[in-house]
Amino acid sequence: MNALNAGYAPTHAMPMPADAGSHHKPAIVDYLHILRRRKWWIVSVLAAAVLLALVATLLMRPTYSAVTQIEVSREQKNVTNVQGIDSEQVGRDLEFYQTQYSLLEARSLAERVMRRLRLDTLENFWDAHGVDPADLEGETGLRRAGQGGGARERVALELLLNHVSIQPIRGSSLIDIEYSSYDPETSALIANTWATEFIAQSISRKFDSTAEARVFLERRLEELRGRVEQSERALVDYASARNIITIDSGDASQAASGQVRERTLTADSLEALNRQLQQATSERIAAEATARTGGGAKTNQTLASLRQQRAQLASEYAELMVQFEPGYPQARAVQESLRAMDQAIAREESRVGRDANEIYQAAAAREANLRDQVASLSTQVQSQRRDSIQYNIYQREADTNRQLYDSLLQRYKEIGVAGVSANNIAVIDRAEPPTEPSSPNLVLNLALALAAGLLGAVALVFILEQAREGLTDPTRVRDLLGIPLLGSVPKMDDETDIPSVIGDPKSDMSEAYLAIRSSLAFTTEHGVPHSMMMVSSQPAEGKSTSALALATVLHRVGKRVVLIDADLRNPSIHSYLGLDRETGVSNFLAGQQDWRSLLRPVRPGFDLMPAGPSVPSAAELLSGERLIELVRMLEQEYDHVVVDSAPIIGLADAPLISRAVETVIFVVETGAVSVRGLRAALDRLRAAGAPLIGTIMTKFDDSSVEYGYGYSYRYSYGRRGEDANADA
Repeated sequence: MNALNAGYAPTHAMPMPADAGSHHKPAIVDYLHILRRRKWWIVSVLAAAVLLALVATLLMRPTYSAVTQIEVSREQKNVTNVQGIDSEQVGRDLEFYQTQYSLLEARSLAERVMRRLRLDTLENFWDAHGVDPADLEGETGLRRAGQGGGARERVALELLLNHVSIQPIRGSSLIDIEYSSYDPETSALIANTWATEFIAQSISRKFDSTAEARVFLERRLEELRGRVEQSERALVDYASARNIITIDSGDASQAASGQVRERTLTADSLEALNRQLQQATSERIAAEATARTGGGAKTNQTLASLRQQRAQLASEYAELMVQFEPGYPQARAVQESLRAMDQAIAREESRVGRDANEIYQAAAAREANLRDQVASLSTQVQSQRRDSIQYNIYQREADTNRQLYDSLLQRYKEIGVAGVSANNIAVIDRAEPPTEPSSPNLVLNLALALAAGLLGAVALVFILEQAREGLTDPTRVRDLLGIPLLGSVPKMDDETDIPSVIGDPKSDMSEAYLAIRSSLAFTTEHGVPHSMMMVSSQPAEGKSTSALALATVLHRVGKRVVLIDADLRNPSIHSYLGLDRETGVSNFLAGQQDWRSLLRPVRPGFDLMPAGPSVPSAAELLSGERLIELVRMLEQEYDHVVVDSAPIIGLADAPLISRAVETVIFVVETGAVSVRGLRAALDRLRAAGAPLIGTIMTKFDDSSVEYGYGYSYRYSYGRRGEDANADA
């Protein structure tokens, strides 16, 4: 509520009566209501579908289907069967059987069956398919010269392909060949011939493949034989020209696995010299170390003995020097012995050094000689390695040609020995002429027609319901519009005398507005609002009628009521009551102060203020504060002020009028305006701050829906009893 409505107490949402509840119905209830409402459409569509199926079934010519069952075993790919020239396995079983199914449906097989039975000349064949061959030959352009056949062959072939059915049995290698026609004998004959020709075609294909394989292998073997000889000759010639002599160096395990490496004599000699060079280098290093450390003097036994003797003499001399002088004769003799011993040791050390140096020189000379030999052989090996690249190319080519030749030769021998493998196709059950037609099936056709009719009926009902964009279900008002339902008003049979219908306390219209008045009593803390505005989204929805009816009902319960026709653009209430509109609301809005002179008495305590003369711009007059002032003054004199407004869509009047009243009641004609349009109108009112209190559904036809007690017969409840008492 905006600032201009600040004088009103807040409008509280009070408990609503049962018929204005916001409970959510289960979806199944909505669907049941739709089915009951559209039941005759559904019944009509189902009846039409069943009748059409019945007539079509009775008019159809009986068709007989004969079935021949065959078994197709999975072939094992090997070099002995007709696929022997294949390089690898084809794949999984699914691919194999899919291929067989395609072959059974192939046009070439149909041509074999047609030629075998000469179907183009068989009159029973044409009659079994309902075709007159004379008509075919009479048509122009059907016979083509130079193609070996005319219209009969082409049409017979198409009939075969259109009436044969290949049906694999799931989980097995069995296949049903079914043929359908109007003649049981013809159906059985063609089904059996189809299986026979399929087997013959398979065997022929295998023989052809074997013959082609032998010719192919013979030609390839002759070519490969020449290539093997040529490649081996080139290998030998190149080895001789480059002086390449190879020897086997593989061990036993390599020879067993066929992996034997070859090397040259030069490479073997180089390997041996490298081993000798390593040994000579080790010996030279050892001799050099010995020569630098004195030729092994520390380990020489003679030197060790001499040094030991000298040590003894030196000890003896030292003992003598303790007691005697150096000139003592015995001391001199020992001293001479020491001098001779030193000379002997020096001579032995000189000899050992000369021997070690000679050994070192010999080792060094041997090492140098071996190094020169290795260098020479390394040059030869490098040259041979360069030559071995081309030699290996020749070797690989010769090996490849030899392996390919051996493989093809083995396959050729196996084909020659084994020949063609056993046939993998067998007939399990031959077709017999059927005694009962396979179609038409009356029960099946009726069931399908019933299912199709049901789907069509559902689709039709869906389309019809989608086309109904208006609000038709009172229980969904709160869910769809967001405001409670105050009540619903039944559709009047005669709308020419609205005041009389409303004035009749026993009429359904009067009862409906009494119920709405009761609902309004729960909307505020002080009961029925003092001032209220009736508004609709577009014209002719019943807002003016609702304003008049509600004012009449309020007056009937003893309230002083004034009805204001604020629809300045298209007023209508004065015409309902037979009053003039020479003066009215527009006069007061234009500045007239005496509002009492603008009233028209309807009944004692019930007055009307008509719209008054037409104005150039109703929105400009309503934009001011005069209407608010008028409503406030009327509230002081009357218990209730009921205002009829202009429609919302396309006009600014209703949002402006809503500022002057305590509550706004939104009037909706049942099924007239789309829910989208109603929501747009309510959004305009909410944007203007209008105090929306609820909705009234007008022109409600309870015969089209099933809502039970409270809607279908609430307004006439007890009438029969009253009529019976009156009659009595």
